[in-house]
Amino acid sequence: MRYSLTLAASLALSAVQAGPIVTRDHVVTTPTVNDGIILNYALTLEYLERKFYMEGLANYTQADFVAAGFEDPFYDNLKEIYFDEQVHVQYLSDALEAAGITPTNELVYSFGTTNPMQFVTLSSVLEGVGVSAYIGAARDIMNKDYLDAAGSILAIEARHTAYIRASLNQSPFPNPFDTPLKYNQVFSLAADFIVGGSSPVTLPFKEFPELMLQCSQYYYEADRSSVTFSGAFKQAAKDFGVTRHTPIYAVFFSGLQKIPVQVRITAGNAGDYKIDRLPAGISGQVYVLLSKSSTDFSDENTIAGVAILEVYKKGMIPATPKEKCH
Repeated sequence: MRYSLTLAASLALSAVQAGPIVTRDHVVTTPTVNDGIILNYALTLEYLERKFYMEGLANYTQADFVAAGFEDPFYDNLKEIYFDEQVHVQYLSDALEAAGITPTNELVYSFGTTNPMQFVTLSSVLEGVGVSAYIGAARDIMNKDYLDAAGSILAIEARHTAYIRASLNQSPFPNPFDTPLKYNQVFSLAADFIVGGSSPVTLPFKEFPELMLQCSQYYYEADRSSVTFSGAFKQAAKDFGVTRHTPIYAVFFSGLQKIPVQVRITAGNAGDYKIDRLPAGISGQVYVLLSKSSTDFSDENTIAGVAILEVYKKGMIPATPKEKCH
């Protein structure tokens, strides 16, 4: 599973069973982009978020959220977040049409949540990915008006993230910096939820081979916890011809840090990669991929990813027990 959340197993399973329309590639290269591609990239993410909140508000009532521990005015604030996503979709669509560029459209999604807690937990992940996507794309935007708009949307998405994290009793600002992600990294995460539909726009992004996290019965704690990547060695051997002697690195993205940790192959026949200790100094929503290089973390060197971990600072894990793996 890409997500180190208690709902992750069910979400990942539902996405796989539904059959995403996006196919994974063994070799992924860095895409060439322009402002039109970037706007459609952003629109793709905003459509996904808009649909997510629309379904959540339709599936769960105000009373459902209160019963799950999300007291008023949480439900009304979710409506405000949904409204924001609607406005973002309209703005980006209008901007593309004004520039004479065909905008993408809404696709078919499967989010796999079955209760309000799962919905809010996934909301935190999606909002965090959205923030990382806008930060990562900002450097490539040439039109100053588009850059202003992207910065404005980014700020709102960051507010969404902080509010949702606080509602989950997580730190609303776990890191002094948010984490930029590149196009294929974000696309690999978002595409897990796309299960159908078609678009008049072909974007130059591809998914990396999936990186599955073995569910842990403990919270992830910086400079302490181990992480196992299920079947990752077997998959890398099949896709890229790596051997037991090929050095592979788990690269952790947290804020502006990119920290490589060499993996080892676990005993037995599972074909897992593992690191025995998370890096010190990482926290919050942390992203990880597997790379063939300890210095160049380009798309070309990525062999699997991206996965997400919620990491607590050392000595600051919650007192309440973590929900058991299913």
